Amino acid sequence: MNWTSKGAILITGATRRVGLHCVRQWLAQGEQVVVTYRSERPVLKALQESGAQCLYADFSSDEGVMALIDAVKTQVGPLRALVHNASVWPKDDVDGANHTRILDEVLAVHVRAPYLLNLHLADLLRAGAQNYSDIVHITDYVVEKGSLHHIAYAASKAALSNLTLSFARRYAPLIKVNTVAPSLLMFNEGDSEAYRRKTLDKSVMGIEPGPEVVADSLAYLFNNPYMTGREIRLDGGRHIR
Repeated sequence: MNWTSKGAILITGATRRVGLHCVRQWLAQGEQVVVTYRSERPVLKALQESGAQCLYADFSSDEGVMALIDAVKTQVGPLRALVHNASVWPKDDVDGANHTRILDEVLAVHVRAPYLLNLHLADLLRAGAQNYSDIVHITDYVVEKGSLHHIAYAASKAALSNLTLSFARRYAPLIKVNTVAPSLLMFNEGDSEAYRRKTLDKSVMGIEPGPEVVADSLAYLFNNPYMTGREIRLDGGRHIR
């Protein structure tokens, strides 16, 4: 890591899996890190003891997002980077009564919250820039291909990806805005061997890369002064399978 920080890295929804890995790495490297969470987890205490600032955030309503914005302004200050990692992955309920609720849920987390945070925290990002600061949207491989059973999720991640283009134009040159779009990076403990094999066979690389590839991509974006409005695709070559 070579970037010079004058502010904190704020990452949303980073108390597990890939986001948690990035937070631990940044803390080990001496960065000031702010983590948002919605559910209490045992890891929060460990993160706080390691130096992370943990802020409660409810992205299900605009009021919840604005409450987080107020907390960042009053308790954190200048930002070096804003990483939109918070995500939900509900399955579509096309024939049931919950289809519109699911659409509202994914749009709130993946579109409305990042939109409001980008707008209202821009001054803190400018204040935290040594030469520039960063906004990174974490999307998904399904933006490129769509999804059979997570249509609302895929559509909301596509909207998040599009925010990259508009905010990159709006905030250049002091704030760079980019996207990282991964496919599956880590299996869950209960995943069957058949499911693992089927998933690995979808890419030409055929590996479970783990969270480090996202951490490496974020470091690359933070260090690169000449990349904005672009997308890093971490899919192991699924598109050429």
